[in-house]
Amino acid sequence: MAHQKEATNRVEWKIRVADGSSKDLVPESGPAGRAWLGIQGLIAGLVLKVGRCFKKAWDLAVDDPRKVIHCLKVGTALTVVSLFYYTRPLYEGLGRNAMWGVMTAVVVFENTVGATLSKSLNRACGTLLAGSLAVGVHWIASQSGEKLEPFVNGASVFLLASAATFSRFIPTVRTRFDYGALVFILTFSLISISGYRVEKLLKMAHQRLSTIAIGGFMCILISILVCPIWAGKELHLLITRNMDKLAYSLDEYFNNSGIPVEKSQGYKCVLNSKAAEETMANFARWEPAHGHFKFKHPWRQYLKVGASMRRCAYCIEALNGCINSENQVPESIKQHLSGNCLRLGSVSSSVIRELAITMRTMKKSPRTQNLLKEMKNSVQELHNELGSLPNLLLPPPSIEATLPLEEVIPIATVASLLIEVAARIEGIVSATEELASLAKFKPAVERIAPH
Repeated sequence: MAHQKEATNRVEWKIRVADGSSKDLVPESGPAGRAWLGIQGLIAGLVLKVGRCFKKAWDLAVDDPRKVIHCLKVGTALTVVSLFYYTRPLYEGLGRNAMWGVMTAVVVFENTVGATLSKSLNRACGTLLAGSLAVGVHWIASQSGEKLEPFVNGASVFLLASAATFSRFIPTVRTRFDYGALVFILTFSLISISGYRVEKLLKMAHQRLSTIAIGGFMCILISILVCPIWAGKELHLLITRNMDKLAYSLDEYFNNSGIPVEKSQGYKCVLNSKAAEETMANFARWEPAHGHFKFKHPWRQYLKVGASMRRCAYCIEALNGCINSENQVPESIKQHLSGNCLRLGSVSSSVIRELAITMRTMKKSPRTQNLLKEMKNSVQELHNELGSLPNLLLPPPSIEATLPLEEVIPIATVASLLIEVAARIEGIVSATEELASLAKFKPAVERIAPH
């Protein structure tokens, strides 16, 4: 009976397949089964996401192994500095302030040597200056009596914190010493409201400054000695790459007929590199002499070169806008101007490419001035062709129709923009030659073109 009851409570379904046999269909699982399937799907999705994250991390490490090296350098610095906290003799000498060395290593260790030096020195100077002033103000407040002491401390915090905050709006301070001003405000405020006696305050300030100096020094040492990444060298390479991209954009801008075609977008990298250039130039000024870059290398001149390249890139962007013009240029006008446009575009890109070689080798190229003269001659020829353009608009005596002006405007705009590009390339040449003179680039041996 029990077997029959169980059989009646279960519903079995059969289907017949193509070969004549039948198969049982398993009924749907209950809530527990569906929950288990959901958990399995969740785990599988999580595994896939973790796998994709590892894949991206691997690609990033392969693309730039220096990022992996930097991570190892940070780990090494933290391990060494943490020994001051875990080693009893060192801990007894520095006390609980040994932890400030670890915090300093975390905060100041940056990817480049210049950035690490900048933050380390800013932190040390800000802490030293704030600590000295705080001890002095605390002594004056303690001599003023119990009633006046809170007012003296409060007034000092208000005045010095306000003045330091205002200094962060000054361009020079904001560029080079902003982090130091922030550390000064934080340190002075913490010491002023700590309420320690002067004796304990001096000991605490000494221990904290010592640990900060140890942490910063360790970061600087590892950053310089272990696979250093110099901000100055990175800035030099960035300017050189941008020159190559600018030349490539201009070189690829014209096909064999001299009409602009939308190919390269490398000029956009030039337009978007201002912030990176300013940051690298600021950090490069903190770095010692290294490689080909001597003491007091003219890093600010790189900003002038970058600015002149951006002015040229804006004209190339305007050329890009002319591509989408819906007006069709007459074939006669194309033939009249395309040759000179193509010649001017080619020699202009050659000038920029020669400047990139000068930057890459840090040697003055003797071919730059010759190419510059050739570019000026091409500009004059294009000026002459534009001057004769109105004659092409007049119809022959046997034809009464006049060529519409809107059909001529696109190609005339392209020619005018090319002339403006050539003028702005002269600005790049001037800024680069000034950099070569300030940095004392050596003359290069003239290259002989292959036959």
